[in-house]
Amino acid sequence: MTASRTARERVRAELTREITDIARRQLATEGAGGLSLRAVAREMGMVSSAIYRYFPSRDDLLTALIIDGYNALGEAVERADADCPQDDFPRRWMSICHAVRDWAVAHPHEYALLYGSPVPGYQAPQDTIAARVRDVAVMGRLVSDAWRAGAVRPPSEELSPGLESEAAALRDLMPGVPDDVLWRGISAWTALYGWVNFEVFGQFNNTIGDRRTVFEHSMRLAASTIGLAQ
Repeated sequence: MTASRTARERVRAELTREITDIARRQLATEGAGGLSLRAVAREMGMVSSAIYRYFPSRDDLLTALIIDGYNALGEAVERADADCPQDDFPRRWMSICHAVRDWAVAHPHEYALLYGSPVPGYQAPQDTIAARVRDVAVMGRLVSDAWRAGAVRPPSEELSPGLESEAAALRDLMPGVPDDVLWRGISAWTALYGWVNFEVFGQFNNTIGDRRTVFEHSMRLAASTIGLAQ
């Protein structure tokens, strides 16, 4: 009985993977708003009612794709950081930045699902949060490690009133880091994703040719925003 149940689970996992693979191809041709369970079922040669045993609704399929995308991006960032000497903070930062850009450029339609326009009528559930913060957690750990090692030397500044209370919800991302450094880290992270968004969504077309070189320069500027000692 156990062997039979394992076989059923294996078949279910294979079919689930096939459904999500086809759905990812649909993202490239129809966009997230055009994702259709019936179209996926047709391509699989499956009656439409059968696919609902795996994904009860389009939103459930979208959630699975979003979680898969965040996990794939997070894994790429984690791997890039782990491959660096942990005391070489500028190198870790640049490796993280390149991991985000490389993944996004290689998977533009999945990236668009994560960071593009919201899908009309779809509200991401709490299930997506753990996958969503994997890449951010790596960046936060880098900033915290660099701060503890004395490798962050930001210029002194006086924070505007209200920033302390706003920082409270973010302190877990960069434990032990003062608020001014935390906000510098957030600013650098948004600069990274701002660049990647511009590239993936075509805003640099006919403007920047050697994007990798300009990207590296921009991310070094972002590192200086944090105060990472070069």
